[in-house]
Amino acid sequence: MVKALLPAAAILLSVLYSVSAFAMTSLTASVDKNPALQGEAITLEVVADSRLSADAINFRVLEQDFTIMVPSVSSSTQVINGQSSHSTSWKVVLLPKRTGELTIPTFSVQGFNSAPINLKVLNEQVKTATDAGAELFLRSEIQQDQLYVQQLSYYQVTIFFNGDLQRGSLSEPQIEGASVTQVGQDVEGSELVNGIRYRTITRRYAIIPQRSGNFTISAPTFNGEMVDRDSARYNYFARTKSVVQQGQPVDISVKAIPDNFPGDWLVAGLVTLTEEWSPDITELKQGEPVTRIITLSAVDVAENQLPELTQGFPEGLRLYQEQPQAKSAQRNGRLVAQKVFTTAVIANKAGTLELPEVVLPWWNSQTNQLDYARLAARQLTVTASSSAAPVNPVVASNLPNNTAPANSEILSNTASSNWQWNHLSSLLLLLWLGSGIVFYLLWPHRTSRQPVTAPASRVKFNHNKLKAACQNNDAAAAKAELLRFAHQQLDQRCHALTELMALLPDTSLQQQLQQLNAALYSPHASQWQGDALWQSWQQYQRQATPGTTDNSLSGLYPHSGAD
Repeated sequence: MVKALLPAAAILLSVLYSVSAFAMTSLTASVDKNPALQGEAITLEVVADSRLSADAINFRVLEQDFTIMVPSVSSSTQVINGQSSHSTSWKVVLLPKRTGELTIPTFSVQGFNSAPINLKVLNEQVKTATDAGAELFLRSEIQQDQLYVQQLSYYQVTIFFNGDLQRGSLSEPQIEGASVTQVGQDVEGSELVNGIRYRTITRRYAIIPQRSGNFTISAPTFNGEMVDRDSARYNYFARTKSVVQQGQPVDISVKAIPDNFPGDWLVAGLVTLTEEWSPDITELKQGEPVTRIITLSAVDVAENQLPELTQGFPEGLRLYQEQPQAKSAQRNGRLVAQKVFTTAVIANKAGTLELPEVVLPWWNSQTNQLDYARLAARQLTVTASSSAAPVNPVVASNLPNNTAPANSEILSNTASSNWQWNHLSSLLLLLWLGSGIVFYLLWPHRTSRQPVTAPASRVKFNHNKLKAACQNNDAAAAKAELLRFAHQQLDQRCHALTELMALLPDTSLQQQLQQLNAALYSPHASQWQGDALWQSWQQYQRQATPGTTDNSLSGLYPHSGAD
């Protein structure tokens, strides 16, 4: 019995010994440099003499005074003279957010505490590091540090390095109450600094403050890897080392919008207004559409900052305005934004129209004063439509063909005899009345029989052809099919899309018809896209016939056929 208990006791003692061997006894913290320079990276290392989990220490307590990189965690085990020891190490790169005396607080794990570290950050710029021949450093600067609200300024960060840079990432600058957007692509180059040739990578940002006050732009942080020069001298397979650098913070002052500024606030380096008519016109024709295109262009402005325009069209015009289209692009390192205002114009009556001057106030950031972009007033002459009203065929056909000869015969016999005139005229009058009655009775049958043969040569509306025209972006075919729809379904002989628009409610289909009509008169009609018209047509049909779906549209026109 005693012999059986001995192995169990040995196992228990070994377990207790191993637990005591793995127990934690100390926790230490240290930094690789103290004091440090402004913008210089500091490596903090915390070591515990036990095997611990990676999240045993929370470094977020440092966020108030430091920018924190992602920590790296490693564990090791050593066996010396039969005794094993374990350790866990955390390394994290810190970038001080300010100069002066900073404190790295105590860390606690399993009842053990590390000693706090008093860190001194010197107010010395990066040029001190470049004098010593630093392998990598950052330079940050802003084009203008005195701004107005919503004024765009270009912020630039340049990475200088004279070693073999393997990889790296650059964070964005941070500023309270402002939008930050990268402009263009990174630009590579080289520059001589203190007698050392550095390769450079430059990145530009557009910073637009949204409120007034004094602000500080926190510089971006570069985190990457470079080839270790010391290891490269003695080893063909050179090791890499981590490099972390931060640029200098930049202070800016933002002024409020002037109280006396007229209109919507717009601050830019340059603003222009241009006008284009399609087709190009010297006069308008009554009932025929033309398209007016006004382009607002601005330099050093984002596209969402461009305001609306007040065009002030006079009375006597029907207007169909499209949603303004805004876009932006980068030109020679500067942002250029454009907003296009498109309006289809149809004159209702002949005469002379005066388009007033279009004026847009803006604040010139180059001269720091109020400026105006203008479109000159334009006088247009509207000519009457040349189409004449058609003669009513029913009225013309009511007169019988033998009326004129009968009257001439009566007039020729008048001079021969009064007696013959009286009786002959009475007889002819009776015959004329009788033929008129017979003609009147037979005329409805004749007109009622005409529609029976007419449809044989009549081209009917076919919604499948309209769909094909939209899919093929064929503006002329789409117009022809829509006019057939008006004739067959609305019982209206429309000769132009503007007449069909007047018969439709104010829906998206009416707007698409206007765009189609404008495209037909444009020299670029081949660029018309029919998908939007087909979608609006389907929506119009669903509203006109509740309960129908796209798959049942073909049933709306059971008599539709091909040409």
